[in-house]
Amino acid sequence: PDSNEDLSSIVLSANGRVFSAGHDLAELKSLSPDRSHELFSLCSSLMMTIREIEVPVIAQVHGLATAAGCQLVASCDVAIAGENAKFATPGVNIGLFCSTPAVAVCRAVPTKQAMHMLLTGEPITAQEALQYGLVSKVVPEAELEEATTKLTDRLSSLSPTVIGFGKRIVYEQINCDLGKAYRLTSKAMAENAGFADCKEGLSAFLEKRTPQWGN
Repeated sequence: PDSNEDLSSIVLSANGRVFSAGHDLAELKSLSPDRSHELFSLCSSLMMTIREIEVPVIAQVHGLATAAGCQLVASCDVAIAGENAKFATPGVNIGLFCSTPAVAVCRAVPTKQAMHMLLTGEPITAQEALQYGLVSKVVPEAELEEATTKLTDRLSSLSPTVIGFGKRIVYEQINCDLGKAYRLTSKAMAENAGFADCKEGLSAFLEKRTPQWGN
């Protein structure tokens, strides 16, 4: 973001026993339909912000990530999970189908696996989440913070301009047809080649030195 020029990544983590159990069910029960719509729209807006912000957003997951918590993991650019983490979209168990979580989960996970999660409400393990593509990496619980720090350190060593530009282009092209995607990314690469950081990166590579990125 323009107001955070030194920001190279955002990590979403939790201090309690779970990553996120989603919405407060007691609160949901007390809300009118209009207030419920406001709440779910606000949650959806947060998920869109994660996608649109030109900084990588990383989920550091331990314990349970259920319902909107699972949606949050699916919405992040990268997700690192502890080996004991579990993920679920269990709304069907209480009569409230996880429709908004389905938006993110179905874009991160193959349809058959996503439908199994949504229709049964059954949790999946961290290894299953890795196999399905819901998370990027699974590590021992004791190494979770270290693995996240290693990733954020790596991201901070790269050009923030190029990272932000690249994130936006990846998501723009991903739902395009093949021809449109190649036209979009060909234009993007030509634009990127004109960036000062690209010129610096090429010079640094040829001169065998560490690049000095701009803001």
